[in-house]
Amino acid sequence: MFGMLPALESDLVHLSERQDPRLLRAIDAVAPGTGLREGIDNIVHASTGGLIVVGETEDFAFMLSGGIKLDIVYTPAMLYQVAKMDGAILINADATRIGWANVQMMPDPTIHSSETGTRHRTAERISKQVDALVIAISQRRDVVSLYLDGMKYILQDIPSVLAKSNQALATLNKYRSRLDELSERLSRSEFNGDTVLYDALAVLQRSELVSRMAIEVERYIVELGTEGRLIEMQLEETMLGVSYDRRALIRDYATEDSEGSLDRIVEEISALPHQDVLDFGNLAEILGYDRKLNTLDFPIRPRGYRLLGQVPRLPRLVVQEIVHQFGSLEHALAASDDDLSSVDGVGPARAKEIREGVRRLQGSVHADQYLNT
Repeated sequence: MFGMLPALESDLVHLSERQDPRLLRAIDAVAPGTGLREGIDNIVHASTGGLIVVGETEDFAFMLSGGIKLDIVYTPAMLYQVAKMDGAILINADATRIGWANVQMMPDPTIHSSETGTRHRTAERISKQVDALVIAISQRRDVVSLYLDGMKYILQDIPSVLAKSNQALATLNKYRSRLDELSERLSRSEFNGDTVLYDALAVLQRSELVSRMAIEVERYIVELGTEGRLIEMQLEETMLGVSYDRRALIRDYATEDSEGSLDRIVEEISALPHQDVLDFGNLAEILGYDRKLNTLDFPIRPRGYRLLGQVPRLPRLVVQEIVHQFGSLEHALAASDDDLSSVDGVGPARAKEIREGVRRLQGSVHADQYLNT
């Protein structure tokens, strides 16, 4: 089987590059369950090796020499048959037709390549010169390498990817459990009216770490293809509500409350290097505070987006109307029934449901406090 290499060899591509949308699409195109992957597996099992270029032929026609024009419907069996010849195989961009076989590719020889083998050196140069996915299958080592815009990624065997995805998912579950603990602590402080900036930043930091780990799991799911459905279901369950709660948290505590500032803050936090996410000063500054503040002593008041958003069956637009009407969670909770009912989209019946929902939330977070002590 291909990919029987040390695990570290799969890290030839830097993490940021591994999340590159183009590379993810390329990995998805050769994931288990696709016709292209079935054809590749057939070539690997036969140990014939091969060089496959996936793209529009007119884009790289200038580097073709010789070969046999086929222009036939793609099938895994046909790919396996034409791979018995020495030259490259040209497949159209959506992998539905085999255009050419036994082609000699002649990319610019002055393009730098770090590869040593002829096939892989040619593959790397082609990927740097034209917009195409190039797949090099080693004849002796059963290794499948993807080249795209100079990036290289070595496909791993499915058991190895499953093991890594399960490990990443276990780490994600630990991160999520810690996030839930911090969120409950923040909720208690909000109900008690003694919230400090540190509490909000701790939740924001952990939610960002959870989101980043989820992206890593998603990459494994792409590579697993049809084999990753169970992992995908577990990921969806683990990440339920994280994105909304993070955005609500930002709207609660950012110095400026608007959709524009929310999008900017999310983007800036997502762009932070990992080490910078661990620094509360960076997070505080992005939210609009002085990074030199003593976060443990700086009191803040939530606007109410996050807690009110947890009330069952309460639409987000209504939550926004309540926040805009009262300005803070404290004032919203202290409002009279008539004042709460007068908010657009609330009314007497929904006001009663909101009161009951808030009471249940309050009882739940305080009960958890005693259960965890």
